[in-house]
Amino acid sequence: MKVAEYVSYDAVGLAELMAGGEVTPAEVEAAAREAAQAVDPRVNAVVETWPADDRPAPGSAPLAGVPFLVKDIGVTVAGRRMELGSRLAEGNVARADSSLMRRFRRAGLVTFGRTATPEMAYSNTTEPVLYGATRNPWDLGRSAGGSSGGAGAAVAAGVVPLAHATDAAGSIRIPAACNGLFGMKPTRGRVSMGPDFDEVFNGLAVQGGVSRSVRDSAVLLDQIRGPEPGDPYFAPEPPRPYAEEVTRHPGSLRIGVLTRAWGGRRTTPPVADALSRTVRLLESLGHQVEEAEAGLGVDWEEFLLASAHQWSANLAASIDELAAAFGRPVDSSTLEPPVLAGYHYGQQVTGAQFVAALAVRNRVARSLARSFVAYDVLLTPTLPELPVPLGTHAEGAGALDGLGWLRRLFDISPFTVAFNVAGTPAMSVPVTADAGTGLPVGMQFAAGYGLEGRLFRLAGQLEQASPWSGRTPAVWAGDHPGH
Repeated sequence: MKVAEYVSYDAVGLAELMAGGEVTPAEVEAAAREAAQAVDPRVNAVVETWPADDRPAPGSAPLAGVPFLVKDIGVTVAGRRMELGSRLAEGNVARADSSLMRRFRRAGLVTFGRTATPEMAYSNTTEPVLYGATRNPWDLGRSAGGSSGGAGAAVAAGVVPLAHATDAAGSIRIPAACNGLFGMKPTRGRVSMGPDFDEVFNGLAVQGGVSRSVRDSAVLLDQIRGPEPGDPYFAPEPPRPYAEEVTRHPGSLRIGVLTRAWGGRRTTPPVADALSRTVRLLESLGHQVEEAEAGLGVDWEEFLLASAHQWSANLAASIDELAAAFGRPVDSSTLEPPVLAGYHYGQQVTGAQFVAALAVRNRVARSLARSFVAYDVLLTPTLPELPVPLGTHAEGAGALDGLGWLRRLFDISPFTVAFNVAGTPAMSVPVTADAGTGLPVGMQFAAGYGLEGRLFRLAGQLEQASPWSGRTPAVWAGDHPGH
């Protein structure tokens, strides 16, 4: 199978080819590896590849034989390294598969490597010291987003059709927006974090993926959703598979548009223009669209402070555990300045402050839930600006404390984190592109708790009305001569 043919299919399409005997899994895997060799030296998305140890029979599972990459955090693969993008965890080898990895295997995915993450996934750009910056395939001087930036760049450049991603503050949706992909952040409790964790960041973090087609993300979520024994809670089962929702009509939805971010950050003109074009598209499809306000139930500074207490306390506990496990110091030799600052800030968080932060989480969830009574869906830009130049996050980072670093991250991505706090599903859809640069612009759609199906129906409609499959980045595996 030539790489140019390989990249023309999504994951479902590749699985269908293999099930029909038109191509073998070995040929598909070889094309994926060739694609990685062609583009990764330029984008630096893939940290490591290894010989795949899964050989599912074609047609035996919905994604049987599809090449796949996991993120360097959030999932463990028995006998493989998971280093969390950090020198503190360098060389860490997982003893066993996590629950999610077992589900990836049952889905038929053939995992052959891992993708880059910023250190501890504690940034919305992927520029770790451990393995260097991941570059955006659309513009190599720009960020691929984070924290699933390696996954985003690998999928956008054609290495794999979909890849594992995690999201605690936008880390599925931000790379999706930066790289022109589809990314669904599922409802809290939709995908198990077991067995090593019941929650990550007190329920803010979720598991999922990024993909070039909507149906790939839907099929993936169908395969990984549902609880494991001992999970503290789980989201209600959907009435039908998400794969079926993609082709169902969404009906006429009441859509509330947030033009200005919480905290007052204004969108830049290219993104504001893209939002206006998206509104017109939605109206042409029969949806009722109006400007809306969706209060958080707390002011922005209180929200920011509570988030800093919650995030940094969790971070400090994780770092202490890693340092003890590997016998390494917690200092500038093992941690980058923003993470080290977050660690020191987290050490000072009191029990009372942490409990108060959880109370803020509850108030935000209750307040946003009321917005989903008034509207079926909320629409925002995923990001207020086009993908930022590499190095933007690092400017003056050494002078920031833990609160200051969170303030910077939330200023760069002010629209995404509230839906992590509320636990509700949200997706980034590459509806349009910037007319001046050709860079993709993601639009975020959010719905009430457990309503991924509603979002998949809308995403499927948008994909048909404004297709993005024909838009490919400057670094694209299918363009390389001889491949």
